[in-house]
Amino acid sequence: MYIKRIAEENIKKIFNKEKKVMILYGPRQAGKTTLIKVLTESIKNQTIFFNGDDIYAQKIFSNNELNALKPIIGNKKILVIDEAQRIQNIGLTLKLIIDNLPTTILVSGSASFDLANKINEPLTGRSQTFWLYPFSFSELKEKYAATATETALEEMLRFGMFPKIHTSTADEEKQDYLYEYTNNYLFKDILMFETVRKPKKILDLLTLLALQIGNEVSVAELAQNLSLSQPTVANYLDLLEKMFVLYNVRGFSRNLRKEISKTSKYYFYDVGLRNAIIRNFNPLQVRSDAGVLFENWFIMEKIKKAHNTKQYANFYFWRTYDQQEIDLIEEYGGKLFGWECKFSEKKIPSAPGDWQKNYPHAMFTAVNGQNFLKWL
Repeated sequence: MYIKRIAEENIKKIFNKEKKVMILYGPRQAGKTTLIKVLTESIKNQTIFFNGDDIYAQKIFSNNELNALKPIIGNKKILVIDEAQRIQNIGLTLKLIIDNLPTTILVSGSASFDLANKINEPLTGRSQTFWLYPFSFSELKEKYAATATETALEEMLRFGMFPKIHTSTADEEKQDYLYEYTNNYLFKDILMFETVRKPKKILDLLTLLALQIGNEVSVAELAQNLSLSQPTVANYLDLLEKMFVLYNVRGFSRNLRKEISKTSKYYFYDVGLRNAIIRNFNPLQVRSDAGVLFENWFIMEKIKKAHNTKQYANFYFWRTYDQQEIDLIEEYGGKLFGWECKFSEKKIPSAPGDWQKNYPHAMFTAVNGQNFLKWL
């Protein structure tokens, strides 16, 4: 069952119309390969596919020899390379192809920094970047059209938004998939990086962060708990961001003395993965973390929506030293939007006094498990 992606329309606007290298970034299992197949379905006889995990593909595209590439690509109009970050010198090779052959190129990668480092400089002015995350709620609206809001939210907060989750039926099957993702895909990707000397420590780091959603993170404290140096922990955090596992939100400040701006919060791109890491898929009614799960989920939905609609925004949290706080600050178009996330609607918060005083023109919205539909 194919659920249409918003990125599909964004890519189609230039696919086959401009001779560029189109780069599709996103986590493993977010649906990149499926989307590529959909995009090329009507022209598959004019398309040639390679996978960067394949040794043959690595050998072909790591050598910058046009004469060797010409007979392999032939007269195909579309060249697709999945998991292109695995290939050495891929940026130089793609530049050679796009400059000399009448071929449009579509590459994907599940480690944004690794692929970007290999592609960006050689392909300046020749590439267009797209992002594919796990499903957004707007992409799943049709699936949940006949489902009660509470039931839909329960499934999304427990099992997350990966496509495989939403083509599975049994809870046990969903749990098994997420455990497999954690133990297989995630761990193997971590092992790929030479700078990671203690991969199991990264999983320990993820466990600590999974238990601190919504809290400010101290690198020094994490380093002490993990018996690692602060630079090593900072490096691991950066790595997990660029692997689309964690999303870093910084503190917002206009340099008011009370505001905290130099700390970070970390959210998981997918709450299902977070639940797999802490081994907890219990129903929300018996969980003590339903509130932070909803906060994580809603914040990532806002970020996905901004990317999908090309309404690029900056995202922060806001807190003062006297404990006034707002979960998410969205800044775009010269305006500020504050979002406070509460899973239950029993207590509807109002904007903090210092926020109202110092940002009188900013918006403030209390979002909960009953009214979130309005904003997504």
